[in-house]
Amino acid sequence: MVNEGVANEGGAGMPYRGGEKATLHASLDRHRDAVLWKLEGLDDEQLRRPMTPSGTSLLGLVKHLGSVEYGWLVETFGREVEPLWFDPYENEDMRADQGETTQQIIDFYGRARAAADRTIGELSLDDTGSPAWRERSVSLRWVIVHMIEETARHAGHMDVVRELIDGTTGDHRPAA
Repeated sequence: MVNEGVANEGGAGMPYRGGEKATLHASLDRHRDAVLWKLEGLDDEQLRRPMTPSGTSLLGLVKHLGSVEYGWLVETFGREVEPLWFDPYENEDMRADQGETTQQIIDFYGRARAAADRTIGELSLDDTGSPAWRERSVSLRWVIVHMIEETARHAGHMDVVRELIDGTTGDHRPAA
């Protein structure tokens, strides 16, 4: 596969003429990178600040996305997930508690992404897995599409939260 992506035009490294798996993975990475970009330049208080009545914060969304990467792209396919210090079934993944450091949550997201990337790299799109919380098996293709949706949805939430914090807008890092 030849990667014919153009920097800052839909994402650096986007395989515009690549295969299905490479295109799906690049799309997921583009949104993952936007999630991390939304954190740049803010202090710890701003990252943790609840900006909605439900308590949504930038750091809480990153923690949640790490949790769902592990769940959908690792656990679903029978791979080992690191021990979680929170209960995602009790929505503990949606908030950054005072005992958690910013770096701990960002590193957690990075490890979840890396574990998910290993799954994507090792399996075919037609391989199936069984999420413990669902009654049906799912293909890797379906899970990647779901994770693109999930990550893009929360990146959109992060767009709004970031704008409320300091007025910064945009869906992806601007060209340098």
